[in-house]
Amino acid sequence: MRAASAHPSGVLGNLPAPDVRVGPGADPSWWRQAVVYQIYPRSFADSNGDGVGDLPGITSRVDYLSRLGVDAVWLSPFYPSALADGGYDVDDYRAVDPTLGTLDDFDDLVGGLHGAGIRLVVDIVPNHTSNRHEWFREALRSAPGSSARDRYVFRTGSGIAGEQPPSDWQSLFGGPAWEPVGDGEWYLHLFAPEQPDLNWANAEVRADFLQTLRFWSDRGVDGFRVDVAHGLAKELADPMPSQRELDTGVLVDGAHPWEDRDEVHDIYREWRTVFDEYDPPRTAVAEAWVPTHRRTRYASPDGLGQAFNFDLLKAGWNAEDFHSVIEENLELAAPTSASTTWVFSNHDVVRHASRFALPDGTDLVQWLLHGGLDPAPDAELGMRRARAVTLLALALPGSTYLYQGEELGLPEVADLPTWSLQDPTWVRSAGKEKGRDGCRVPLPWTVEGPSFGFGEGASHLPQPSWFASYAVAAQLADPDSTLALYTRALQLRRALQTAETLTWVDSGSDVVAFRRPNGWCSITNFGATPIPVPPGKLLVVSDRLPDADTLPPNVTAWLRQTSGRSESEENQ
Repeated sequence: MRAASAHPSGVLGNLPAPDVRVGPGADPSWWRQAVVYQIYPRSFADSNGDGVGDLPGITSRVDYLSRLGVDAVWLSPFYPSALADGGYDVDDYRAVDPTLGTLDDFDDLVGGLHGAGIRLVVDIVPNHTSNRHEWFREALRSAPGSSARDRYVFRTGSGIAGEQPPSDWQSLFGGPAWEPVGDGEWYLHLFAPEQPDLNWANAEVRADFLQTLRFWSDRGVDGFRVDVAHGLAKELADPMPSQRELDTGVLVDGAHPWEDRDEVHDIYREWRTVFDEYDPPRTAVAEAWVPTHRRTRYASPDGLGQAFNFDLLKAGWNAEDFHSVIEENLELAAPTSASTTWVFSNHDVVRHASRFALPDGTDLVQWLLHGGLDPAPDAELGMRRARAVTLLALALPGSTYLYQGEELGLPEVADLPTWSLQDPTWVRSAGKEKGRDGCRVPLPWTVEGPSFGFGEGASHLPQPSWFASYAVAAQLADPDSTLALYTRALQLRRALQTAETLTWVDSGSDVVAFRRPNGWCSITNFGATPIPVPPGKLLVVSDRLPDADTLPPNVTAWLRQTSGRSESEENQ
């Protein structure tokens, strides 16, 4: 038999067109099964040739996003920043970095996206400001015990004259988590020294962020991605626990001095009152790196409403693990009336096309330090697996978050020269960790040009020559490209996605298979040998099949099966 195409057509039948309206009166539950596309603005599209992506560049690509078929864009920080941490060090929460544009440019972007039926979610960074924020500059000018310092986490140092830090805590970026200010006091920075932590027990801090949420909501923002959502509330008892006590996990749930404290949910209940002032209510999703059983609290209906589920991102190539992660997260989401989320790549992790090209358990920090050569990745295998798991995730109930460039199949740029690195992790770790720049290299749009169509000149991070083969222009002409696969899958998902339910199909220990309403079936072969394709009309496959009856290893297929029941019964 001839090979089955990865892009069969004419299979949607008479399914109803989805409602993609935005603005007042729009569907308030749009986020529950949305496909959200993350844009790292400095690396998406450069409109003025300065080597840095910007808001007008994004607006110029709205047609691309519309053709791709995403429901929303998540915009990583675009605020004024010294870029000590890629824009997550914010100088002013109610402004646009001049390098990226103006507030008028932001309004144009909102209008362009909404005109295309695409919603906008923006990053909010509440755990810390930058050290250039007007509040922090005032704090440094003020005396210990002042109201200006109370907006942040200042403590008196240890030792005779406060010359030693208040505790031995280490920053998540490496090095001490406390910085002296020269008068016996130190400030806490869980990340870089340029990112002083805010004191969320301070009423002024809480009120100011409510004003920020309203500022962007009034400009048409549809939702917020909350950075370090688990870290805001802090209780620094005297004496503080040691770093060793933090590392060994001896503290019970809710009792860590800054991580996942119970009081953090009081903050988000206040935020929910603001979100619900709007029609439709503004949405939020928590970045909360907490145990799975604690994550659901962030997704409560009186809180943020949704939380990132990174469990599949951390899973190896194993059908049993995938099945368990999916089942557990769907079960956990149900009592909170939330929907779960599925993520494989973002701006903080090695791209999944590269992760799946490596043996399970590979130390990615060391792999990056070796320039991506030890162990050597199997690029073809990584691409097959990346396409397969993405198609699997897109078939699941809940929201799927995509990271710019994954629709092109971009691997990690693991061999960036050290002179080009921008991530503070490289410096703070004294060269022991290369950091996250390899997933932040600007996108290739064309096969030629000084930055492959990203802009008119060189890009702020160097692009490898092999980017040409991944360029949008090259993939648009190829019906079997990764871009074509994503576009086809998103079209099908939008038409097929109805009730947030699935039914598991027992297909063997190396297979993950399930049915959705409308007779939609997804099957993924995690094993080493081919398996039979179930009966049904082939909708899309992640790679070409050797014949229409066989599903090779590392491949996912969607089928439309007829059960003999009415469509109304299928939707129940």
